[in-house]
Amino acid sequence: MTELRPLDSGFMELEDADRHLSLGIGAVAIISGMPPSRDELSAMLTKGMEQNIRLRQKVRRMPLDLATPVWENDPNFDLAHHVKWTALPEPGDEPALCELVATELEERFDRDHPLWQCVVVEHLAGDRWALIVRAHHSLVDGVSGISVFENLCDPVAAQPDQAAPQSRVCAALKWLGFARRGVRLPVIMPRYLIGVLRTLVPLAAAAVSPAAACSLNGPIGRQRRYVVARAALSDFRAIGAAFGATVNDVVLTVVAAAYRDLLLSRNERPTPDKLRILVPVSMRAAEGKYALDNRVSAMLPFLPIDVADPVERLDVIRARMSRHKSSGEARAESSIIALVGRLPFAPMAWGIRLLARFPQRSVGAIATNVPGPRHELTIRGRRVLELLPVVPIAMRLRTAIAILSYADRLTFGVTGDYDTAPDIAVIADGIGREIQRLREHAEVRRLRRPI
Repeated sequence: MTELRPLDSGFMELEDADRHLSLGIGAVAIISGMPPSRDELSAMLTKGMEQNIRLRQKVRRMPLDLATPVWENDPNFDLAHHVKWTALPEPGDEPALCELVATELEERFDRDHPLWQCVVVEHLAGDRWALIVRAHHSLVDGVSGISVFENLCDPVAAQPDQAAPQSRVCAALKWLGFARRGVRLPVIMPRYLIGVLRTLVPLAAAAVSPAAACSLNGPIGRQRRYVVARAALSDFRAIGAAFGATVNDVVLTVVAAAYRDLLLSRNERPTPDKLRILVPVSMRAAEGKYALDNRVSAMLPFLPIDVADPVERLDVIRARMSRHKSSGEARAESSIIALVGRLPFAPMAWGIRLLARFPQRSVGAIATNVPGPRHELTIRGRRVLELLPVVPIAMRLRTAIAILSYADRLTFGVTGDYDTAPDIAVIADGIGREIQRLREHAEVRRLRRPI
């Protein structure tokens, strides 16, 4: 048995505090050809599960939550419980698929079984089918969730291993680094604690300070909507290179423009203090990619939705995110989570349930950017044409955007509350328009540069 990490159990407590929530995250794979047979799919999933025992484990909670929940083997594990087959009605187009995805987002996982599910979707137009892979947020974050899907795919040709001779050297250097830090610990620790405390003050202030009233924040129901926007990853790289920004800066600029369009369409004034957004930051080392748990922190910047000019908006985003990164905001939150892990579980669980009953008004949306596979994948020889990210909404956030890279594409999956965000297609359209505007500005800047 293994105890749940603090953030993993926190997602479970958050879901339990609101009957409208289902905290399942995942991806939708659009795949060429015909789906495999049921036997082929069972063999594929069984092989994928061999990579991680956690997929055969369920959560066991202690009486009165007096101890931390644990993962334990499901003695009655049945693969059929985790697989569904369905088909789209004619014409099997994207709106029909998005409606199905939204319906899946509404479904809670059965706590008596391992917290994941696959849905095979037949009759997708264009000689395609889809595979929806979804797991509870207590089981995976974005990076580890994609790794679960990769384990279901055909093996990728291994690259020549030229790093083996250096592996022993790297290990020796790692141990040498540990020894140095051990010697310097009496000096480093006080400095570290002071730095954490210094960054906690603005982080705590951002978390509790309410933003301006906004239709993006408020009570949500149980039903969901889902739409998709697409872009070429090369466009984001070219835009970033033209303006000295990162791909993530360009992504947030596009998101800011889309929310500006949404608020204007609702006749709301996009003021500077209108939209604070939660931006998850992965704290996962490369070697921990396949560990099924949550290793994320977060930043809470205001998006410059008041800025109308695309280039100026990108400049503001770049400077603002640079300040957030240099302030150590993500490291501070990670330190809080580590500290919570040393506290008794019962007070933490009760505290989360109590806080969940108080409406948060400081954050209006979430945008999570997950790096996906750089190479094209196949399943039983069938090409994976696209990967669409799927993210839940919670904590009064009526919309959420997940961004996933795959091969040379970026895909934006937008989730919205059915009743209070019926217009999330405006976000998808706004993303496309902003990419086009930034691309045009980047081209003009490139042509003006001296040769």
